Amino acid sequence: MEAKVREEVLKQLSGVLSLYEDLRRRAQHDDLSGPPESEHFKIVSLACAAISRIAGKSSEYMRQVEAILGDKGHGWVGPRLIAISGVVESLKIDVEAGYLRSLSDLLHGEVFSDLIEMAAYLLDEGYKDPSAIIIGAALETQLRRLAEANKIELELGGKPKKAELLNSELAKAEVYAKLDQKSVTAWLDLRNKAAHGHFAEYTREQVELLLDGVRNFMIRHPA
Repeated sequence: MEAKVREEVLKQLSGVLSLYEDLRRRAQHDDLSGPPESEHFKIVSLACAAISRIAGKSSEYMRQVEAILGDKGHGWVGPRLIAISGVVESLKIDVEAGYLRSLSDLLHGEVFSDLIEMAAYLLDEGYKDPSAIIIGAALETQLRRLAEANKIELELGGKPKKAELLNSELAKAEVYAKLDQKSVTAWLDLRNKAAHGHFAEYTREQVELLLDGVRNFMIRHPA
């Protein structure tokens, strides 16, 4: 399955680079001037979508793209496209060389990003309780993936271990610090309150802190 995913990822990245090379051949100058700006914007948009979809919205690749788009020193869209195509090429090389730990990790990162975005949207719309449940589900999934990656058993007596037990064992194995362990304990407690319908025991502001905390935790401790 992973080979097929890798093939599809490389196909997407190659497609973007092919469009870029075609435009570059038709450009009159090194800054890619000549073809209509709409063509430049189209390729920039496709490149950003591909990088975000494949590597995740919180990846280093997307941070590079955001820096390029926000840097006025790059001038108009042509030079920005040149720089962004370099990021696409770097991602393609890393996928080909296997420097990214696995494409399943990339896909998980994107799934997590989607869950967090969904939770953030619900929170913005005033639905703090389902938002808390979704964030908690993403956190528990991540704890299990961290445990699996660090050879920690996921079951006890034939049943899945509780998230808090995994949290304790991950901290004991020094996968993350005791301070993170305490934070995860608090986050799981809020998740449990939401899951059991104790909605009056926490506030919207606390769910906002939960969202920010879990997002930061996931970035610092990728599985």
